[in-house]
Amino acid sequence: MADWEIRPASVADVEAVAELRAVVLRADLERLGRYDAQRVRQRLRDGFAPEHTWLIEVGGVFAGCVALRPAEDAHWLEHFYLVPHRQGGGIGAAVLRGLLERCDRDGTVVRLNVLQGSPARRLYERHGFTVETEDPVDVFMVREPARAGARAGARTS
Repeated sequence: MADWEIRPASVADVEAVAELRAVVLRADLERLGRYDAQRVRQRLRDGFAPEHTWLIEVGGVFAGCVALRPAEDAHWLEHFYLVPHRQGGGIGAAVLRGLLERCDRDGTVVRLNVLQGSPARRLYERHGFTVETEDPVDVFMVREPARAGARAGARTS
């Protein structure tokens, strides 16, 4: 796995994140008949909350982003994207593990939605997310906080 760092996002990062979203979601949105080059970027711009967003950098170069937005009954994991050539190398799993450990310590439920058919769903399932509801476009998933002293995927006897 490449050396990576995570840093808080700023308002100035919105266009880089919007562009990454368009690249990463394109194949899934096209498969679902929902790709619109302008809309995919504008939806990110409209919901971008830098105070809840972090950028992932590899060697000081922008490689991805993730947001963890507090809501009434949970935190929403949003805008979790890695540049295509960094996907599958363990960075996403490491970033997700760190965020979930923080939520576990706080006793926080985490929710997300992923596009139907997205390979990202397997990553979320490996980290303890389960399907709550789904529709023809989205799968809504939830993860309860792990018990103190227990880890996702750990065996108990």
